[in-house]
Amino acid sequence: MGDQELERWLYARRSRQPLAKTFSMLDGFVAAVVAGPSMDDPTAWIGPLLAVEPSAFDTGGTPEFAAIKAVADRFNAIGADLQGAGLKPHHRRKANGDIDATDWCEGFMAAVNLHRAAWSDALNPDNQLNGLMLPIMLHCKDSLGRPLLGPPRPGQATQIFLKQAYADIPMCVAAIREHYHVIWYDDPRHASRRR
Repeated sequence: MGDQELERWLYARRSRQPLAKTFSMLDGFVAAVVAGPSMDDPTAWIGPLLAVEPSAFDTGGTPEFAAIKAVADRFNAIGADLQGAGLKPHHRRKANGDIDATDWCEGFMAAVNLHRAAWSDALNPDNQLNGLMLPIMLHCKDSLGRPLLGPPRPGQATQIFLKQAYADIPMCVAAIREHYHVIWYDDPRHASRRR
């Protein structure tokens, strides 16, 4: 299943409330799974991501199974990107051609929220790791539709910053991966928080 077909498939499943409603959201979600704390059981995150039942993993030849395979392929591609040249997020574009990172970032945060306890270091404002989350959280809203980080300051400098903040996301995700998959996993103090 290609990216556009997966986008259409996700759109058709909106009534089932998958955590990803667009391909961009799916891409952000999968990037968080790849970069963040280990989620050993793929069914625990792919199921909610696509709103598929566990039995969908056992039945080949179905649209659900094709979507699961597409997610696995995207997982592998993002992993390779983060080990190589760098992450290439699939952001949407606004009508004027500007990058719109909102869906991608909302997808990333949906994965974080699914495994929130393991992400506690990155979500703690007193932890320097939290700074790596800011370009992502900047594009997100809370459950009431308000900016997750509070209202932006007025002024042209803020508007320029907000317009360009998406460019920091690949570097931040790579650093998050470095923390969780190199530093974090090498430290035995974190063994109980890996699951």
